[in-house]
Amino acid sequence: MKWASRFACWRGSGSIGSVTTASDFRWLTLPELVDLLGIGVSKVRRLIEDHTLLASQVDGVWKVPEVFIRDAEPLSELRGTILVLHDSGFSDDEAMRWLLTVEESIGIAPIDALRAGRKAEVRRVAQALGF
Repeated sequence: MKWASRFACWRGSGSIGSVTTASDFRWLTLPELVDLLGIGVSKVRRLIEDHTLLASQVDGVWKVPEVFIRDAEPLSELRGTILVLHDSGFSDDEAMRWLLTVEESIGIAPIDALRAGRKAEVRRVAQALGF
């Protein structure tokens, strides 16, 4: 898949941080996302290309963490946060790891803070990481 190589995150289900592992999350395959979001596979791929979602290969299959979805929609706070991380020099792999791993300055994983409505705090920390 040509598109897949452009946003490869970590490969396999090994450790992504000192606290969290990829197996700690429910991962959705692209066909599962198609069903859940009610859109075609090309639209799902566009969401990934546009950094509305991040995807990773888990056990050789492209997947997205279920925590990136809320109410059958991509988490609205995620895209801007991913862009801040990219502006701070993070690759997609590093952004995925950071979002899913407990961040000391926040006290929880950034994705959990985003889901709890703490977008400004998460983005402030993400931006500071670039300095």
